[in-house]
Amino acid sequence: MTHLVEVAFKGNRKEFFRWEGDEPPKRHSAVIVEADRGEDLGRVHAVGDLAATRCSGCAHGCGGAEPTHRILRLATREDERRAADLRAQDEDARHRARVCVQAHGLVMKLTDAEWQWDRKKLTLYFTAEKRVDFRALVRDLASMFRTRIELKQIGVRDEAKRLDGVGRCGRQYCSASWLPELRPVNLQVAKDQRLSLNPSQISGACGRLMCCLRYEHEFYVQSRKRFPKEGRILHTALGEEKVLANDIFRDRVTLRNVEGDVRVVPLAELKRELERQTASPEEQDDAERDDAARMEATENGEDTVLPEEAPTPVAPPTGTGARRERGRPPESDATADAAHSAARTPSSSRGGRRRGRRAGRRNRPAGDAPKDPKNHD
Repeated sequence: MTHLVEVAFKGNRKEFFRWEGDEPPKRHSAVIVEADRGEDLGRVHAVGDLAATRCSGCAHGCGGAEPTHRILRLATREDERRAADLRAQDEDARHRARVCVQAHGLVMKLTDAEWQWDRKKLTLYFTAEKRVDFRALVRDLASMFRTRIELKQIGVRDEAKRLDGVGRCGRQYCSASWLPELRPVNLQVAKDQRLSLNPSQISGACGRLMCCLRYEHEFYVQSRKRFPKEGRILHTALGEEKVLANDIFRDRVTLRNVEGDVRVVPLAELKRELERQTASPEEQDDAERDDAARMEATENGEDTVLPEEAPTPVAPPTGTGARRERGRPPESDATADAAHSAARTPSSSRGGRRRGRRAGRRNRPAGDAPKDPKNHD
């Protein structure tokens, strides 16, 4: 039966291996594993479901694929003693390699050295701001140590992860203890949380922004979505006011009007004010009555019970029914319809005379014009 096992090495380096057997090795037990052209010694970090979960989520995981290397056997006491002697020789190898780097005049910092358990490979970790051509250096180191040399460039965060230490919080570095992936952290994360932008206060031992700044960043982003944006002009009950600051923990907003007066308003009350400014006069009256009832109930220590919503006002009726309600004598429906038709339709005789007169003026010849009766003989 094949089991998935995560094995940890020096410098918090972890890899996944296969264990072929009935029972997987216990946690923290030393094992001999297949390595690059040889064998290496490590300790079991996770097995079972935990190892499967980490394999699919960690940066060094293999995802859904099966690990290519396997665990050969459990380590003996002699194997562990040999590994302890190699760890003591790592620092000496780093000092000798650093002298060789200075002789070549390369701008690089050797961070750590790690011997493979069978001494068939020596890995040197370094940091550099730019790309370094170390081909000549590798040849000199190979002739010096009589083994295979591997130079691996890492970042400053990975350097802090390998060397380990205690942060300003008094605990072990997150990258060295439990953090599965070193995600980038930019200055916008500190700005969203209204933290000090002084690099000495928000930077870790690696010189970069602390990884823990990302832990609460999503909470701040989601909480600020409920508040108006700072610097925005709002039309409240007191007129135009500018948003100065938002307190997401106490749900309060600081406003300043055009005269310079500053006030602090709860977020719920501010939203009600903004709704009143966009509501109709009837809705504003209802909201004021609701607020008065709420304040009265709060002062009396009672539960707030809002009145039911008033029905929508209906326009006053017109026509016969309206006249009856106003006390006027009702008219018959036929009389009202006739009066209405007479008011809208012109008289047929009047319209006929007007049309005839215009037609006569237009069609009558010039010589047939009527003479003035005073000058008629």
